Amino acid sequence: MSKKLRIAIIGCGGIATGKHMPSLSKQTTGEMVAFCDIVQERAEEAAAKYGAEGAKVYTDYKELLKDESIDVIHVCTPNDSHAHITVASLESGKHVMCEKPMAKTSAQAKEMLAAAKRTGKKLTIGYQNRFRDDSQYLKEMCENGDLGDIYYGKALAVRRRAVPTWGVFLDEEKQGGGPLIDIGTHALDLTLWLMDNYKPKSVMGSTFHKLGHRENAANAFGPWDPEQFKVEDSAFGFITMQNGATIVLESSWALNVVEIGEAKTILAGTEAGADMKDGLRINGEKLSRLYETNIALGEGGVAFYSGTTETDADREARMWLDAVINDTDPIVSPEQALVVTEILEAIYESAKTGKAVYFD
Repeated sequence: MSKKLRIAIIGCGGIATGKHMPSLSKQTTGEMVAFCDIVQERAEEAAAKYGAEGAKVYTDYKELLKDESIDVIHVCTPNDSHAHITVASLESGKHVMCEKPMAKTSAQAKEMLAAAKRTGKKLTIGYQNRFRDDSQYLKEMCENGDLGDIYYGKALAVRRRAVPTWGVFLDEEKQGGGPLIDIGTHALDLTLWLMDNYKPKSVMGSTFHKLGHRENAANAFGPWDPEQFKVEDSAFGFITMQNGATIVLESSWALNVVEIGEAKTILAGTEAGADMKDGLRINGEKLSRLYETNIALGEGGVAFYSGTTETDADREARMWLDAVINDTDPIVSPEQALVVTEILEAIYESAKTGKAVYFD
């Protein structure tokens, strides 16, 4: 394919300016030709900084979708709008990268998957933590069978005090929840992907709103407004898979713990275990002795050279555009992302009812 892919950004807020547009700007296989945001100034600023010559600006995504020359859409809007924008984009003949989580509800996520199958267009979800060096290395180990049968996983997305105070993060109606659907989704996706297990059997969940009511709270992003804090400040899930494997999910924006970690996983298999506490660490037993090994990642091995400068977001963008150009499956499939959303939804439901949620 000689021509560059023509890319449009719908939603020019924090995730677009912090991740998507900077990474897409480094790719030689595509160019950003259209920008849409309900705040026109945001779209104009994005177009001025990242747009190709003649890039267009919109405040209505439906008008943008009328442009038949656009190949790819990146949906970077609040969770409650992911589904209808994605479905409309697919039906207009575009391939879609939608930010995580796939949707606010599993019903909406299923509509997105159905639209992708109906139109034959590619759909992927923005789980960029799969593209980190440690994740990629550990995935290869798992596929090689180095960990054996992986029967336990812990998905970690724990912040001590880092509640996002901007945008709609604290709005349950627009987001569908708090840290569980915001950062817990990354940890769960990473763990399921590494275990290559997408068949949940049952889920038990708990959510808490214990600290969100506090005035002038210590917080990395400044004190939050208790009146606006409508979502949980921490959430936990116990997930049993059909083959008996178990996953524990821990997520928080505010929790009285010192040990923190975000988009991390711990795996235990019959042959070895792995964690991401301090880099990537493998543990096991050899010659009747226990061992721990830290994997050296990102070291070039040559004086004055530290290796590649490609970030996880850059790699995600590159591999996504490559999938479109070469007509291959994206690394993050919509079927996988749907299971993540179904489990998150089940945790919220279990927390409300106090009962386990069972999958058919």
